[in-house]
Amino acid sequence: MTYPYILALGDSLTAGYGLQPHESFPRQLEVLLRERHPQATVVNAGVSGDTSAGGLARLPRVLARLSAKPDLAIVELGANDLLRGIAPERMRDNLDAILRELGRCGIPVLLAGMWAPPFLGAFAERYNGVFPALAKAHGVPLYPFFLADVAGDPALTLRDRIHPNAEAIGIVARRILPHVERALAVAQARAA
Repeated sequence: MTYPYILALGDSLTAGYGLQPHESFPRQLEVLLRERHPQATVVNAGVSGDTSAGGLARLPRVLARLSAKPDLAIVELGANDLLRGIAPERMRDNLDAILRELGRCGIPVLLAGMWAPPFLGAFAERYNGVFPALAKAHGVPLYPFFLADVAGDPALTLRDRIHPNAEAIGIVARRILPHVERALAVAQARAA
């Protein structure tokens, strides 16, 4: 039996925009997980340009295509909502619906947050409050900022100066790994 079987639902940061398939976040995380779990599989359900609304709309199709019920879903959405100036309240409602559906399906979640820069003022405050509030409301663990130690470093971006390069995604995968392993352990303990 494959364990862990993980769904990575996200946008270009998950999909691996501008990267080779083996450089994507799901693949790099899978390689790290296989050091302890040789059968680990991380399904790449990232779509470049996706907003929280797009992730919600395609969630039923994503779940229907899976070969088994995931042991964990990593939800990484919201960066494009920020870039497009979508109201944080709309993003919250979409993410809330995603978390509710995954919960209804009995799929544990690790929510990966994003961070709006302080110069955006009140918008940033509203946006940045969404992820911790949703994690608390749904009782799911939160990885506060998916691009921690990566965002803003030109040496860690592609030529577009927006998307992370393969080295940056490696940093992200290594930083989130302990959070993924803790979330899996909690999910196993609850299932026992």
